[in-house]
Amino acid sequence: MGQKTNPIGARLGIIRGWESNWYGNKRDYSSKLIEDNKIRTYLNARINKGGISKIVIERTLNKLIITIHTSKPGIIIGKGGGEVDRIKEELKKLTGKDDVQINILEIRRPELDAMIVGDTIARQIENRINYKRAIKMAIASSLRMGAEGIKVKVSGRLGGSEIARSEEIKQGRTPLHTLRMDIDYANVFALTVYGKIGIKVWICKGEILGKRDLNPNFVGGKTETGERRERREDRPERRDDRRGGDRRGAAAGPRREGRR
Repeated sequence: MGQKTNPIGARLGIIRGWESNWYGNKRDYSSKLIEDNKIRTYLNARINKGGISKIVIERTLNKLIITIHTSKPGIIIGKGGGEVDRIKEELKKLTGKDDVQINILEIRRPELDAMIVGDTIARQIENRINYKRAIKMAIASSLRMGAEGIKVKVSGRLGGSEIARSEEIKQGRTPLHTLRMDIDYANVFALTVYGKIGIKVWICKGEILGKRDLNPNFVGGKTETGERRERREDRPERRDDRRGGDRRGAAAGPRREGRR
């Protein structure tokens, strides 16, 4: 079950929140759902090099609030905020609404975001960098930034081979069945001259033991990933280490040398 189910969907309402927050009745639910899809498709195509991780859409009575989580806010904002104003006017024409608000949130650690990591690997593969090298570099940077585990799976005509195949490289732990584990997931594509290569990324950020704010725009500090289980190096010393002895106890004394 854990290997086949989207880990984000399995954790909705437990440790993750929804990326579309609005109420829809029987008459306008489908139209709002299609409009959300159009907004996300348009923004991802309009800002394809903006390092977008996710787009959160909120609706009030007559207002549309769009929050863009990105690792490169300067590209989206533009010089003097002119790019944001142009995007806002284009979204007004796309949705037919007069009151559209755009918020931009910067991702401080892009190495721990599955979408950005997958997009980085895809761009490197498109630039004809060896896929194994690109994956190993991404894994090393994520673990250096504090990830407990990462798994990357690529499939397609890897290296331009005639027969498509799948390869998986992982390091650390990614327990997908444990719903309190904060696991980020992304599925991206690399468009190469020899076909499309699919890339799946799982990043384990730690275990959440306390209650977490399910607002998808809530970021910052330790509360971004909740209270995590203490790491091995943060745990207190062993009882016998504090005493200054070894596992045999302080009274054991030095080991006697055998007779010659």
